[in-house]
Amino acid sequence: MPPRQPAADHRPSYLAATVAALLVFALYLLTLAPSTAMWDASEFITAAYTMGLPHPPGNPLFVLLGRTVTLLPIAPNAAMRVNILTAFASAVSSGMWFLITERVLSYWLPQRWQRWTGAAVATLIGATVFTVWSQSVVNEKVYTISLCFFAVVSWLTVLWCDDPDGARADRLLVLIAYLIGLGYTNHPAGFLVAPAVGVAVLARRWQTLTRWGLLAACLGALTLGLTTFAFEPIRSAHFPAINEGEPTGCLTEFKWDCTFSATTAQRLKANINRDQFGKPSVFERQTDIGGQFGMWWFYFEWQWLRDPYGAQHSLQVALAIVFFVLGLLGGWTHWKRDPMSFWFFGPLIFTVTIALVIYMNFKYGLSQAPELQNTVPREVRDRDYFYLWSYSAWSVWAGLGLVWIWETVASLFSGEEDVRRSAADDRPRLPLRSWLFASPVLLIALTPFFGNLRYAPRNGDTFTRDWAADVLNSIEPYGIVITNGDNDTFPLWYAQEVEGIRQDVTVAVTSLLNTDWYVRQIIRRPTRPYDAAKGPVIFRGRQWPVPTVPPLALTIPQADAIPMGMDLPQAQTFTKDSITAVLRPGTLLRDQLITLRMIRDAFPQRPMYFTSSGYGQSLGLGAYLVQEGIVTKLWPTVPPNNARFIAVQGFGAIDLTQSVALWDSVYTAPKTLLRIDRWVDRASSDIPLRYVITAAVLSEALNSHGQPALGAQMMQQAQALANAARLNEVLGQPKRVE
Repeated sequence: MPPRQPAADHRPSYLAATVAALLVFALYLLTLAPSTAMWDASEFITAAYTMGLPHPPGNPLFVLLGRTVTLLPIAPNAAMRVNILTAFASAVSSGMWFLITERVLSYWLPQRWQRWTGAAVATLIGATVFTVWSQSVVNEKVYTISLCFFAVVSWLTVLWCDDPDGARADRLLVLIAYLIGLGYTNHPAGFLVAPAVGVAVLARRWQTLTRWGLLAACLGALTLGLTTFAFEPIRSAHFPAINEGEPTGCLTEFKWDCTFSATTAQRLKANINRDQFGKPSVFERQTDIGGQFGMWWFYFEWQWLRDPYGAQHSLQVALAIVFFVLGLLGGWTHWKRDPMSFWFFGPLIFTVTIALVIYMNFKYGLSQAPELQNTVPREVRDRDYFYLWSYSAWSVWAGLGLVWIWETVASLFSGEEDVRRSAADDRPRLPLRSWLFASPVLLIALTPFFGNLRYAPRNGDTFTRDWAADVLNSIEPYGIVITNGDNDTFPLWYAQEVEGIRQDVTVAVTSLLNTDWYVRQIIRRPTRPYDAAKGPVIFRGRQWPVPTVPPLALTIPQADAIPMGMDLPQAQTFTKDSITAVLRPGTLLRDQLITLRMIRDAFPQRPMYFTSSGYGQSLGLGAYLVQEGIVTKLWPTVPPNNARFIAVQGFGAIDLTQSVALWDSVYTAPKTLLRIDRWVDRASSDIPLRYVITAAVLSEALNSHGQPALGAQMMQQAQALANAARLNEVLGQPKRVE
C-alpha cells in the first residue's frame, strides 16, 4: 500500500486554531491574577517594569517583552499587564497544539469537523492541566513564554516535515534556528526543542545536513537570536533597581564609564550559565534516579486533579493513569498514522520527559513521598513548573488517544454495511450517527478543567501584594528590614518599585548579602523620601527627618573586601551604644558581618527590623528584639516589662500597643486571605501562618493584660485565618492510606 496521504481537503485551519486560542485566552483572562504572587512572580514583574535583570540567567527577552507590555493600556496595573502577557503566550501555544493535532488527524479522519473536534479535545486538555493553567494566570516565572516558542517551533518543524524539499523548506529551517536562539534568551528551555528538530531533519531528509550554505545560515540565525543577551551588560551598567548578577565588569562606583571588557564577558558568561546557583553535574546525582522519575509522576498526578490536601489521592492516581495510558495510546496511533511528524514529536516527548528528568537532576520534591519524611534530600519548593513543557506537549498525545477511543466506540455503533472506505487508503467512513452516539467519551477531556477549577485560578487573589504592603507599612520611616528569602523579599521589591509603596525603606535579604553585586547595590541606592500622606495612619502627625547616615557606610572596594566568613574560636562581644550582643563561637557568615555593620553604621538613626526574629537571635540580639505585628524590631535598650511591652512565654516580647494598631488600621492581607479562602502551595504557607501566629500571640498578650474579650476576638481571627488557608492540612505530611 502506498504511504498514507492526508485528507483531500486538508490545509492548516488557522482560523479554527485562532478561535481555539482565543477561547483559551478568555478562560485565562477570567481566572487571571489581578496582582503579583509568591516566589519569583514579584521579582520578574518588577524586573520587567524597571527594565532590570532578574536572577541568572537574566532572561533579557522576557524583560524586553514585559517592559513593552507594561506600557500598554490593557489593564489597571503593571502586574496584571505582565500576567496578560503570560496568558497570551499560553493561548498561542494552545493554538499551535491545535494545528499539530489537526495535522496528525488529517492522515486519519476524513472530515474536517472530526479533525477540529479532535484538535479541540487536545487543546482543552493542554490548556487546563494544572501546571499550565496555574502558570498562565500569573507570571510566576518565564515558562509560558518558553512554551510559546516551544510550540511555535514545533509547528514550523511539522510544516517542514510535510515538504522538506519545498520552496519554503530552507526558510523554515533558518526561522526555526533563529527562534531557538531567541527563545534561549528568554530561558535555557529554548533549546529543549532543538534535539527533536535535529532528529526530524535526519529522519526526513538527512541530505540537508550536507548543505553547508544552509547550515551556515542556520548557525547565523541562531547566533542572531542569542545576541539579545547583549542587553544584560548594557542595562546592568546603568544600575536598574533590579540588577541581579550585575553582569558587567566595567563600572566605576556610581556611573557607567566603560567599554566591553574581558571582565564583562566573564561575568556575563557566569550569569548566563547560572554559576551563582552552583548546581552539580548531571553525573553527580542529587538523589536516586527512581526518586527523580517519581517526581515527574508525582506532579503528573497533579495535572488532572489538583488535590493539595490529600483527600482525593486515590482518584488523583486513577485519573493520572487514565491520561498516561491515553498519551501512550496517542503516541502509538501517531506513529501508525503519521510517521513523518512522529519523527519530530516522538523525540520531543522523549526530550521533555526522560531526558529532562535526567538533566534537571532534582532532589525529591518538597511534597513528594511524604512517607519518607526528612530521610531524603528535598527541593525547597515543589518544582512542577519545570515540567510545564512536558505536561503541555503530552496533551497532544492524550488528545489523539481519546480520539482513537472515540473512533473505536463509534465503530461499535456501526454495522459493516455502514462503513465505507476510501479508494486511496483504508481510512474508514463511519456514519455521522455513530460518531454522535460515541461522543460522550470525549467528555473525558473536561476532567482537568473541573479537577483544577478550584485551585488553578488566581482571580481576586491580591494576598501577596497586600502582604508586601503590610510588611513595609509596619516599619518606621527610613527603616532597614532584614529579610530571609524569596517570599519575604521579592514582594517588597514589587511593592516599592512598581506600586511606589514605602520606597524609603531599605530591604536587605540575607541570602544575597553573600554576593558582591547585591551589597554594591545597597551602597549605591539613594535615600528616597518618605511620603507621609501615603504612609500608614499610625506614622502620621510626626516629623520624620531624612537620615544623615547611609544604611551601609562603606565604599565598594571596602564592601568587596568583606570575607565570605569569619571564624570565631571563642565567644565575641558586639556593642553599639547600649546594645551588647554575644556572638557564639563558630563561623560568622558574610551576611551576618554585613548586618552587624549596618547596625553599627546606621542604627538607631535608621530603625532596624527583621522579618524573622530567629535571624536577630542568631546574632545575639534576642534581648533587644520586640515583635511589632508581623515584623520584629531591634530596640536600642532592653524593653521594659510593662503595659506596652508584654512578654509572651515561648515567643518573646511584643509591643502590644503598636501591634494592635497595625492589625486594626494597617493590615489588609488577612481580609484577602479570608476572601480567597484557599492556600495551595505548602512551601510558602509560612507567610499566611505568620498572621495566624501574630493573632494568636496578640490574643495571649491581651488576655494577660486584662482584656479577655479582645483576646477572644483575636483568637477567633487566628482560627478563621488558619481555617481559610487550611494550614493544618497544607503543613501536615500525613502518610497516605490507600
